[in-house]
Amino acid sequence: MAYTLNIDYVELYSPDLEATQDFMTRAFGWGFIEYGPDYREIQGAEVGGGIERAALAAPLIILKTADLQAAYDRITAAGATITREIFGFPGGRRFQFREPGGTEMAVWTPD
Repeated sequence: MAYTLNIDYVELYSPDLEATQDFMTRAFGWGFIEYGPDYREIQGAEVGGGIERAALAAPLIILKTADLQAAYDRITAAGATITREIFGFPGGRRFQFREPGGTEMAVWTPD
């Protein structure tokens, strides 16, 4: 079987989290789970996602893997620059990287 990573989650950024959440509820019918004052997990969008209170930036595409170290090794060998080393968060661990063309992405694994 070929080694693949699949898109699992998309993080969006908004300096006005409440306005973004309200818009997405009214326009798209999505629900949200609140994880503190600066993060909302999107519910009902088919693909997992979240909104972080932060300066505007391009969405962060997050891939899922069962073997985080193997993904890290393969991605760095393919020429990516690691922008955030492996770190833990509630529910898993992840790292972030920039592919040679400049797109920032991340890979995560559940605990």
